[in-house]
Amino acid sequence: MRKYIAEGVGTMLLTLIACGVAVTSGVNLVATSLAFGLVIVAAAYSIGNVSGCHINPAVSIALTVAGKMEVKECIRYIIAQVIGAFVGSLLLALVLGGFSALGANGLVGNTTIWIALVVEIILTFIFTATILGVTDKKENGHVTGIVIGLTLVLVHLFGLPFTGTSVNPARSLAPAVLQGGSALTHVWIFIVAPVVGAILAGLFYKYVLKGK
Repeated sequence: MRKYIAEGVGTMLLTLIACGVAVTSGVNLVATSLAFGLVIVAAAYSIGNVSGCHINPAVSIALTVAGKMEVKECIRYIIAQVIGAFVGSLLLALVLGGFSALGANGLVGNTTIWIALVVEIILTFIFTATILGVTDKKENGHVTGIVIGLTLVLVHLFGLPFTGTSVNPARSLAPAVLQGGSALTHVWIFIVAPVVGAILAGLFYKYVLKGK
């Protein structure tokens, strides 16, 4: 139970703080990217020794496909993460005084559905493949959180102008549901694409990096 509570709290903080920075900064490219990355760094060194600090269904799925996690455990992690994301979004709504803007993802500018899908799949692949690689060696333990956090900064720097960057179905689902309206229209993209990217990363790790 400690693992699931840790995952819920971690995802709650990610959704509250990082999405909060996105909203209050007007989705400033640097501020928002740093917020998501720094929350991951903080979470990695606080709850990482308890749950591994996935705080993202895509990460749990990638680990499961790679053979590093049992399916039942993955499902429990995802449930905890989604609950945590909803709690985080509710707290953000409380702080901001309403549900009109909670950092939901969407199609930015001239971004089409297909571009959004491709961008989110690629960015999720990069993010989760990095996690699989850096956590594969115990000697990387002292820098793992920093590497993962900086990778999340990187994918946000690229993805924000297209989709607002998801790479995390829980982080996308909760704000969209609570905001409602147009935020729900394209939320499926930010669930499907990260899952596909995570599966591809898991297969890449299993059959290319490890050669199984």
